[in-house]
Amino acid sequence: MSFKKPIVAVITVDPADIAEIRIEPDRNNRALYTRRPFKENEVIIDFSARSVHSTPSYLTVQISDHEHIELFPECLECINHSCDPNCFFDTARMELVSLKDIEDGEELTFFYPSAEWNMDQAFRCTCGSKDCVGVIQGARYLSAEATRHYRFTEFIKAKLASR
Repeated sequence: MSFKKPIVAVITVDPADIAEIRIEPDRNNRALYTRRPFKENEVIIDFSARSVHSTPSYLTVQISDHEHIELFPECLECINHSCDPNCFFDTARMELVSLKDIEDGEELTFFYPSAEWNMDQAFRCTCGSKDCVGVIQGARYLSAEATRHYRFTEFIKAKLASR
């Protein structure tokens, strides 16, 4: 998939009906919390590329070797990392999909390496999951064992298959 210019699509669902941004003072960051429950494999919201960049940043999702998109609607950039994620950015369909049942008021989280090969800013994960990967730096650095536990974008699956 290749984007030549920023793409803005009409989002038919008001993001405010789906989720709300909350400030997490103990973690000093923003987080996105649901405003309604979602069933496993349910599309939470469609998204598009607000802009396309040639290098990654903490606000982008990777779609090719040299294309990293900022998400629209912008509230999706508030979805934080977890090694036990409850949603996934399907960049082939441009849909945010639930990986399991999600309760009303639950924080939306995704596994950053599921959509990033080599992240701009690595960090030590503090998610507390029993399967915590530890240092989060992109799919490139995951063990073969770790890759069996996660869903990856088509781009990341291709990169993993070629290493």
